Amino acid sequence: MDFRQRHLRSALMLGTAFLAGVALAPATGMLGRALADSAGNAQMYTLLKEFGDVVERVRADYVQAPNDRELVENAINGMLTGLDAHSSYMNAKAYKDMQIQTKGEFGGLGIEVTQDGGFIKVISPIDDTPAFRAGIKSGDIITALDGKTVQGLSLNDAVDKMRGPPNAKIVLTIKRAGVEKPLEVPLIRETIHIQVIKSRLEADNIGYVRLSQFTEQADPGLRAAIKSLREKSGGKLRALILDLRNDPGGLLDQAVAVSSDFISQGEIVSTRARHPEDSNRWNAKGDDQLNGLPLVVLINGGSASASEIVAGALQDHRRAILLGTRSFGKGSVQTVIPLPGNGAMRLTTARYYTPSGRSIQGLGIEPEVVVAETREEVGSFGGDREADLNKIISNQGGTAPDTIAPRDDLPPIVSEIPKKPPEGFPKFDPLKPTETDFQLQQGLVLAKAMAARKSASAN
Repeated sequence: MDFRQRHLRSALMLGTAFLAGVALAPATGMLGRALADSAGNAQMYTLLKEFGDVVERVRADYVQAPNDRELVENAINGMLTGLDAHSSYMNAKAYKDMQIQTKGEFGGLGIEVTQDGGFIKVISPIDDTPAFRAGIKSGDIITALDGKTVQGLSLNDAVDKMRGPPNAKIVLTIKRAGVEKPLEVPLIRETIHIQVIKSRLEADNIGYVRLSQFTEQADPGLRAAIKSLREKSGGKLRALILDLRNDPGGLLDQAVAVSSDFISQGEIVSTRARHPEDSNRWNAKGDDQLNGLPLVVLINGGSASASEIVAGALQDHRRAILLGTRSFGKGSVQTVIPLPGNGAMRLTTARYYTPSGRSIQGLGIEPEVVVAETREEVGSFGGDREADLNKIISNQGGTAPDTIAPRDDLPPIVSEIPKKPPEGFPKFDPLKPTETDFQLQQGLVLAKAMAARKSASAN
């Protein structure tokens, strides 16, 4: 199958080695086109000859005999990571680990990471994992593993060092915004079984669903959760809160499927590639699982990629009201292309656009109802969004935000919702989520108001 005809699966990644989709298209179509494009380009052949000369000099004169495979793999990875923050090379082991990860199970610490400025940045910990229980936070910078600096390591190498057999200990050195001294965080590795969906029925028959990642389990898990909530409410479910906070993304097809669980028809997302024939569009392909019941979506700076596709589609279709803080701003698509030797490359191949034509690349999605998690304005160490990363792709070709008509369907209660917690609000306790999660509390206020208005209009 030619690369430009692929329709299997694209990856929406944060540059991590933990989440990816797989486009199982042969690399020959794309590479052949690249070679054709460069045919007759004397400068390219001159540069390739220079590269070959460097390789031979290193093999001949380096202080100790280098490993040829490592030389080539490091060169490939350097070429790809030099393009943008999300393109990279995966050797055979990393590629196999990625394929296992998309099925929702892997060994390690349970932490989503990217690379920035030579260090490893935490995108978000995965719920109920060693990293989550140890208090690792989005935006934390990992500077050392077991006392050895991560500078000089590729992202894949750093991830590989964080993985290991269950019950094995590792110590992460963390630089956290607002904390002067580095934090030493000991962790015990586990086999991570990702429960991507959690749900519960809140007071007044308001359903709550937490979606932590867009693995292959996302859409079937969401459908099962909504069915369960209907049963628990005795068929009297009034509204739903979909929590996408700190969800770093995952598979594009799952983002489309989850959006289709609430949107019956119309565009979900489109992609625009360098070559027009590689661009694509995905439309809703399901039925509204809520049958029009009110929907509130929670987002924050850790909501990225596939999360932003879902949030953007629901926002543009006026199907949900978004509450929280601005999302991460990753509006690019990465395709994983298998290579000879059982490795693969993760290559940025397109930008994606919401149904209204918006590109959120570097900008993120702004919720209609802005509510902060805490009262404190905590500075970041090295930035905490796509726009803060090195070598990001530009935002271009999208509909200007100020040309989109403002929403006129927000309930009056929106003007009364506070933008931050009151003085003395308790610190978040995962054992008491409803009582200590201010954003969720305000989401419940909004959902109840929306449900009451819908009920009144139906009478």
